[in-house]
Amino acid sequence: MFYREAGDFKTSYAADQSILSIKLDRYFVIGLIAFGVIVVPMIGNDYWLGSLLIPVLVLSIAALGLNILTGYAGQLSLGTGAFMATGAYMAYKVATNLAFLGAPVAIIIGGLSAAFAGVLFGLPSLRIKGFYLAVTTLAAQFFLLWLFTHVDWFVNYSISGVPSIPPMEFFGVLISGAEATTEARYLFVLGFAIILGLAARNLARCKMGRGWMAIRDMDIAAEIIGIDPLKAKLSAFAISSFYCGVAGALWAFCFINTVEPGAYDINRSFQILFMVIIGGLGSILGSFLGAAFIVLLPIFLNNAPQWIGLNLTSDVISHMEIMIFGALIVFFLIVEPHGLARLWQIAKEKLRRWPFPY
Repeated sequence: MFYREAGDFKTSYAADQSILSIKLDRYFVIGLIAFGVIVVPMIGNDYWLGSLLIPVLVLSIAALGLNILTGYAGQLSLGTGAFMATGAYMAYKVATNLAFLGAPVAIIIGGLSAAFAGVLFGLPSLRIKGFYLAVTTLAAQFFLLWLFTHVDWFVNYSISGVPSIPPMEFFGVLISGAEATTEARYLFVLGFAIILGLAARNLARCKMGRGWMAIRDMDIAAEIIGIDPLKAKLSAFAISSFYCGVAGALWAFCFINTVEPGAYDINRSFQILFMVIIGGLGSILGSFLGAAFIVLLPIFLNNAPQWIGLNLTSDVISHMEIMIFGALIVFFLIVEPHGLARLWQIAKEKLRRWPFPY
């Protein structure tokens, strides 16, 4: 009764095919964006904005990229961390050598560099698939990180090998560097998350997205009906890596304030994969839900024992996190393969009929 399409008429094809064709969905998303842009910076402190919301938004962008590749195109990848590192290092090079271009351009160039790397390592997908493709992308994880740590050109010949991000402005407001405020960084990252989220939603609905899903479901049948596997798979790798590269650059510019190879190791790749599985494969909303769940769950596990009077050591809590993550992945794969996004859809279905039973 609270969530119904009844009475929501469309008078044009454009209205019927819009991203959010139901008014309640449209009002909810607009209200959520307004709340995030206006209210959250006013009521949030540095901890909530800098330690919780910024990493959730950045990792959501990376999860969107992996979801495009794995959830929509059906190509398994374990090199997400490497493509994030590519975006971070190349954005750093642009920010230090071509500072006049500005922070957004530097981050976009970092994403384009990651897209190029994604296409190179996506070429084997034309011949192999499944586990073998995952091993190929795993090679990208190790090779690219080795390249960035052994070639000093990427860090401007820094002695430490871990250079700091220079101060960068956007419309006269610092968004990187030690003097940048947490609110400015949060709003900058939120802007990227909103734009890339809407773009991913459109991509999934256009001709390219339908080609990805056809390749995912049955690549031989897709080729028979005229879909080019080369174009579909490589475009998925390029766009996915672009998203991951932008996320890696934002992670360096707006969160850790440095370019550190340890921030993009194999653990990061698995973390993004867990977000996609728990959030929901082939779902834009699932990428955001999975990122929020993975980031907030360790914080909850660290504080929950104290709430009930238990004093657990940090190593016990870390082992609990690993066991709970593994159990949750198995649970979602068996009970609800479509993840948290599917649970949200079920809740909306119940709202359609509430208070009447099924």
